[in-house]
Order: sequence, then structure tokens, then C-alpha cells
Amino acid sequence: MQMKNVGFLGFQIVVSVVMVLTGTINTLSTKAADLLVVPGNNPHAAHHFNHPYVQAVGMFIGEFSCMFVFGIWALSYYTVKRTIKPLIPKKFNPLIFLPPACCDILATSTMYLGLNLTSASSFQMLRGAVIIFSGLLSVGFLGSHISVTQWLGMITVFFGLMVVGVGDLVDNGVGTASASQVITGDLLILVAQIIVSIQVVVEEYFIKGYQVDPLLAVGFEGMFGLGITLFLLIPMYFIPWHIPGTDFWQEIPRYEDALDALAQIGNSWLLVVFVMGNVISIAFFNFTGLTVTKYLNATTRMVLDSVRTLFIWIFSLAIMWQSFFFTQLIGFVLLILGTFIYYDILLPPAIRWVYRKVTGRSPRTRVLTGTFPEDTDEEERNPLIKGREDIN
Repeated sequence: MQMKNVGFLGFQIVVSVVMVLTGTINTLSTKAADLLVVPGNNPHAAHHFNHPYVQAVGMFIGEFSCMFVFGIWALSYYTVKRTIKPLIPKKFNPLIFLPPACCDILATSTMYLGLNLTSASSFQMLRGAVIIFSGLLSVGFLGSHISVTQWLGMITVFFGLMVVGVGDLVDNGVGTASASQVITGDLLILVAQIIVSIQVVVEEYFIKGYQVDPLLAVGFEGMFGLGITLFLLIPMYFIPWHIPGTDFWQEIPRYEDALDALAQIGNSWLLVVFVMGNVISIAFFNFTGLTVTKYLNATTRMVLDSVRTLFIWIFSLAIMWQSFFFTQLIGFVLLILGTFIYYDILLPPAIRWVYRKVTGRSPRTRVLTGTFPEDTDEEERNPLIKGREDIN
């Protein structure tokens, strides 16, 4: 029994490490691709890989691969149980994943647009805004209750976002981007978090009660997202507009030049590595993230994602993708602090400890401490984090 527990602990450690590692690689490989200067399908000089929608296709391929993982798992289950009925929800209609997939397309492409203009660390930090927007939307559309400590966590995250934004202003630009373009990138990422929050609420509204396996859910969303994005690349090629400041290399402005993206990928083995790194890492990140949620809990997943943000920031500083500014350090600390408060990791346990020391008994007031009865499960504690993070 003890050996079994040691083995399971080792499994948890490996899965957690792989989640942090692949999540870090996903953001860094996407940003590295953005910074590469490669000849493309145009008569002008080599240029940056400014193709956020093509990068979104890679992400959806990674998500879609989760369906194959589910298929392998279902096959192994069938060889033992001789049935897969427990894995497939009753009255299951795959089209319920179409609305959240549409939100995923818009959110992912908008975030990648922003990542073209801002740093990888700011990109990751600003994604913490999803806590604020999903919390507010859950109150308005799902009738959820937000405790005092959760409000405090949201306010702390808000101030952290403000400090990160100020830090980007002080930084005076990232790479070839000007300060105004960096702020535009930050705003695009924040707008994307509103869309992600809508996606989370839509998933909660449409999928709740179906008990769909998370791997299957991610696979269906990846399938719909991949199909729709590939189709949209056709009209995007003929739209004569591009992000201001990034269309210098285009003879004819195009909203998304997929042919140029393919030409650039074909002209650089390093770009192939970064694009494949994006696809493979998002697949492993989704799989390990869902595994952490299943065998540990969603709160642990949030903590690990905070570690991922720290690694991205340290790596960006180490290879001089950005300069160190104390304001960004303060913003990072506030974001992590707000996240920990929101997910009942830091403040409520401290309050309960002080309360027990002073009164000699445990607190019972959820409004004050954010605590819940002992039999309350993880989904009821945090109804908007079931099974997935924003999955990128």
C-alpha cells in the first residue's frame, strides 16, 4: 500500500512538472515564432511571422488531438470492461460545443494578435483578468454567489493588471514595437479575457448536466475551432487590412495571409520547430492540466499556472526579450496574491487560523472567510474552473 502511494505521488509530480513545462513552452514558442524574421510569399524583404490566425490553427490542432487521446483511453477501457457506455453521456449532442468553440476562436486569435505586440510575460500575466470577467458574468447570467474574499481577490487582480500595464508603458516598447503598440497588445489581451469569460459561462450553461469527459470536450471544441478557422482563412486572405504597424512587408494588405505563412514555415526549419512546439505543447498542456484537475484539484492547477507565468517571465528576462522593471514585479505579485485569495488558497486559511487561535473553534461564516461546509465539492467552491483553465 505504501509503495502504491509513493508511485501515485510520483505520478502527480511528473504530471504537474509536465503541465508547467509544456504550458511555458507553448507561450514561449508562440512568441519566438512572432519574433523570427523569415522570407515569405511576397517580393519584399524577410519579415516577422505576423500570422495570429495561422497560429490559432496550430492551437486547435493541439486541442483536436485530445480526441485521439480520448479514443485510446476508450479503447483501453473497452478491452477491460467490454463497453464504453459509461464514457459517453446520454442524449449527447456534439453541437453543444459549437458556441464555446466560436468564443475560443475569437479569444485565441485576439490574444495572439496582442502577443504580436507585447511581451510574453505580460501576455501571460494579463490573462489573469479572466478571474474578474468570469466572476462578474457568473453573477449576472448564472446567478452565482461571490464571497467577500473572492471580491477581494478580484480587486487585487485588478490593481495587479493596472501595475503591469503601467510597467509596459515604462518599458517603452517590446522589440520592434512602440509603446503605443505594446499598450494596444495589452488591451487586445484584456478584451480576449472578456471573450474567454463568455466562453466559460457558455460552457457552464450548455454543457452542465451532460457530464462530458473533459478530454472529449476539448477535442470537440478543437474540431469545431479548426474547421471554422481554416474556412475563415479564405475570406481573410482577401480583406485589404492588417494590424497597423505590421503591414510594412505586404505589397497588398491582407488581414491574414495564410499563403505567406506557409511560405515562411517552408523557408525556416527553426520556424517549423516553433510552430510544432506550439501544437505539441498545447496538446500535452491540455491533457496534463485535465489530469491535474482530476487527480489533484482545480486549485492546484491554478497554482501551477502561476508557476508557469513566473517561468515565462524569468526566461524572457534571461534571453533579453524584455528589460526588468520593478513595476512588473509588483504587478506579478499582486496578480498571484489576488488569484490565491480568489481561489481560497491564502486569505481564508489565514483568517481561519487566527479565528481558531483567538476563539478556540472553527469559523462557520462563508461570507467572511469564503469557507464552505466539509461536504462541498470543488465545482461548487469554484463553479467556473471545472475541468479547464482557458485551456491555452
